[in-house]
Amino acid sequence: MSEAAPSGPVLVGVDGCRAGWIAVALHPGGTRPEARIFPRFADLVAAFGADTIIAVDMPIGLPDRIGGSGRGPEQAIRSFLGARRSSVFSIPARAAVEAETYQAACELAQLHSDPPKKVSKQAFFLFSKILEIDRLLQSDVGLRSRIIECHPEFSFCRLNNMVPMRFAKKTGGALNPDGIAERINVLALHGMDSDLFTDGPPRGAAMDDLVDASVNLVIAGRHAKGLTETFPANPVRDRHGILIAIHG
Repeated sequence: MSEAAPSGPVLVGVDGCRAGWIAVALHPGGTRPEARIFPRFADLVAAFGADTIIAVDMPIGLPDRIGGSGRGPEQAIRSFLGARRSSVFSIPARAAVEAETYQAACELAQLHSDPPKKVSKQAFFLFSKILEIDRLLQSDVGLRSRIIECHPEFSFCRLNNMVPMRFAKKTGGALNPDGIAERINVLALHGMDSDLFTDGPPRGAAMDDLVDASVNLVIAGRHAKGLTETFPANPVRDRHGILIAIHG
């Protein structure tokens, strides 16, 4: 009698990268994840099939108006991160994210925020990727239960008994070996195969992208087991019914 095939969802952690998106995936019964590059998020979703949990470091759910320093999820996690809190960008209202130019985004962000606030350049450069996911979730309601937002620095904090990482991943725009090693050690404690990092990232991604996608994979696994919480605790939905929450 042949053994039954391993059951369970495919788990995928995703981060944006230079070539598009890096996905670190673990198939049922597998022990070592695989890292792949996809130019479009839709290609990534299609590649892994319907029975997949995807945790991605990208804002999901866009309010029509912002009160305070970003969406509810950004406000909910900053206080836990100490020196790493600067990694949490403030995402503006939907109209600003959908703007075609930086100037228009700033004008619309001010119009739809209280107090009025412009858009950071770092946040603006994320908008095209945010909209890739947003359009998918608008067009396919079934994806909303399978694609969750997470934030790597907060994920590491959660996996480290709510203690934020001591070292930054980058200093002066360059990778910080101490920060990368610190995070790989946390991932190893949660079952991640360290050989994944020895081999380095696939072409089109950097080591910090690989590390972030890997911690997102751990969060996808926790979510599949019902172990994640939402931040804020009582999240709202945007006008399209998309949940506005970071999972950790």
